[in-house]
Amino acid sequence: MDAVYAAGSLPIPAEDRATKVMATRLTIFGFVVIDEIQADGTARRLRPSEAIHASTARPWRISKPTSRYMVDDSLPASDRDLFAVQHA
Repeated sequence: MDAVYAAGSLPIPAEDRATKVMATRLTIFGFVVIDEIQADGTARRLRPSEAIHASTARPWRISKPTSRYMVDDSLPASDRDLFAVQHA
């Protein structure tokens, strides 16, 4: 995650299953987003549910989420309660 945040994004080779599993876990919690690189070079954003079942057929690019994903107000009330933090 540090490498992704420092560089902005990180390519993952198609066959790197261990890194893909970790990236899937991080995307479930909203720490990164995953784009699957298509055969024509375009990127398709994967939802967490898709990433869990994604194959090793295509490479991925994991990226730091945009600020709209990191704002507390973007979470539904029930999720906000789960991830609430004390503000100083």
